[in-house]
Amino acid sequence: MKKNIIFLFIMCSILVNANVRMPLLFSDGMVLQRNKEIPVWGWADANEKVEVHFNKQTKTIQADKDGKWMIKLSAEKAGGPFELSITGKNKIVIKNVLVGEVWICSGQSNMEFQMYKTMNAEKEMADADYPMIRHFGVAQDLSGTPKEDLKAGKWLVANKENIRDFTAAGFFFAKKLYAELKIPIGIINTSWGGTNVETWTSREAFEKSDDFKSMIADVPQVDMDAVFEVYKKSVLDNIKKVQGFDVSMENESKFKEFSFDDKNWPEIKVPSLWENQQIGNIDGVVWMRKTITLTAEQAKSEAVLHLSKVDDEDVTYVNGVQVGTNKIWEALRIYKIPAGTLKEGKNVISVRIADYSGGGGIYGDPVDLKIQFKDTNIPLEGLWKFNVVQVKIAVSPNSYPSLLYNAMVNPLVPYAFQGVLWYQGEANVWRAKQYKKSFPLMINDWRTKFKQGDFPFYFVQLSTFNEFNGNSKVGSRWAELREAQSETLKLKNTGMVVTTDIGNAKDIHPTNKQDVGLRLAAIALHNVYGKKQVYSGPTFKSQEIKGNQIILIFDNIGSGLATPDHSENVKGFEIAGADKVFHSAKAIIKDNKIIVSSDEVKNPVAVHYGWADDDTEINLFNKEKFPASSFRTDNWEMITANEIYKVSK
Repeated sequence: MKKNIIFLFIMCSILVNANVRMPLLFSDGMVLQRNKEIPVWGWADANEKVEVHFNKQTKTIQADKDGKWMIKLSAEKAGGPFELSITGKNKIVIKNVLVGEVWICSGQSNMEFQMYKTMNAEKEMADADYPMIRHFGVAQDLSGTPKEDLKAGKWLVANKENIRDFTAAGFFFAKKLYAELKIPIGIINTSWGGTNVETWTSREAFEKSDDFKSMIADVPQVDMDAVFEVYKKSVLDNIKKVQGFDVSMENESKFKEFSFDDKNWPEIKVPSLWENQQIGNIDGVVWMRKTITLTAEQAKSEAVLHLSKVDDEDVTYVNGVQVGTNKIWEALRIYKIPAGTLKEGKNVISVRIADYSGGGGIYGDPVDLKIQFKDTNIPLEGLWKFNVVQVKIAVSPNSYPSLLYNAMVNPLVPYAFQGVLWYQGEANVWRAKQYKKSFPLMINDWRTKFKQGDFPFYFVQLSTFNEFNGNSKVGSRWAELREAQSETLKLKNTGMVVTTDIGNAKDIHPTNKQDVGLRLAAIALHNVYGKKQVYSGPTFKSQEIKGNQIILIFDNIGSGLATPDHSENVKGFEIAGADKVFHSAKAIIKDNKIIVSSDEVKNPVAVHYGWADDDTEINLFNKEKFPASSFRTDNWEMITANEIYKVSK
């Protein structure tokens, strides 16, 4: 009996070890890239013979001493569905495989932005039955060293049931490509909100870069358990330093009460996300309190509390009475205050905010932050008291370089694809000038790793967003980051979508992802698929100074420069003399050039266009309705000139 048990145990062990295993990318419903060699790889026993069969192809390979193997199938034309079978000591059959165009979609939250959040979401999701479009969602994961396979992920067919969590920008891109090409489209979505470009770049790229090799030399090969402990201590120490006392839920039940004394609590600006202020990038629970003074007449009036938006969940009290709660981070909080709640004199608003991921706090438009009476209102914008009572301790993808490359990009190598769509940059605005180095470094890194030449790399320029009230007078980090993105077009086979006209100055996540996808598709259709069409807005080429005027010349004007209302007057231009002080300028379109002048600048030397965090008002387009990117004609030092990437120790 004992011998039989031992024999069965040995046999089971052999069977477990012997199984051929495939990366998660190779699964039912997948899309393979047409017209290119198709790498197929996996794991087996050391030296095991593996046979791969696809369509009319059969190829064999022997696993190496570590059990790794890879073959390259010959290029296939678009079509399917097919079966892909892999046979070693066991057999794997992958069904419903299509061959078509594959694009990787990556970046931070605006690429991650799901279909259910997009403009006209219900209508768009109802029109989502496209069996030839497939989406692979890469599970979010971190790793201190390069991983061979993904944490999780699967291919899903585009339909009403599956579409909810697809990347919206990626889906609208795929939908347009399918409409034009009528062949299968696969999108691989590997994105994570709030992440910087450095976490998407491999360690080897930094080591080979003159600009970053000294930085990476001080970064150890990361053990994630050790990182967690360092991160935990760092977060808790920082909060204690900021608020003057430890993070604790002790006495939390009293914080809603009118009588609670919050004089020792620090203050924070509202409305504004914590990430932009001293609390920093934390997830957890924070109490916020605001004291206001009311007249006797106001105290007995009907009143409504407007709290703008709260990310993610709030429970809100007035003088200890709960007036409302909401779990939807993008919803306006509008709570009726029950009669008898308000008092003459001092009144206290207390809000318990739970932030689960991404941004946190009270944010939005200041006009939506008020107590509204019948005929008047009291604004609540300004400084509020706060107390961090709980912190969710989780290592940030931005804690160290390469964490997301290791876990969410390296496992995709060497999958065959056509190109990359990238939507990121918000997390790098503080180091906008350095982005001129770090972004091209990442692009070249991916091209090196995948070994598929200078594949197309198309990216979305930052939209308008009034994060810091930046402009030409005080400097604009957002404008500087847009400039860094524009300069990245110097890299071969890149393209950029300008989105300032479809953004939202009050929301970092504009919901119009339809036009983002369509504009990305326009570049691809022209550059990759031979559709002869205009795909870009005007781009600044040169300037000529004539007296008190500067004449600007542009490339990519299509059939001519234009404004949406067909006026010759263009908004968003500023002009400066040698004193570097910019003044609002008159700008007119003449002979497909822009003539800029100002009565306040007699001897101009430089022009700015759209140089602000919020550049909603700019209106230079070509007649094909593609907007011009913001730009400057000077090379004066900007406010991010000395900001560089550093790793906390």
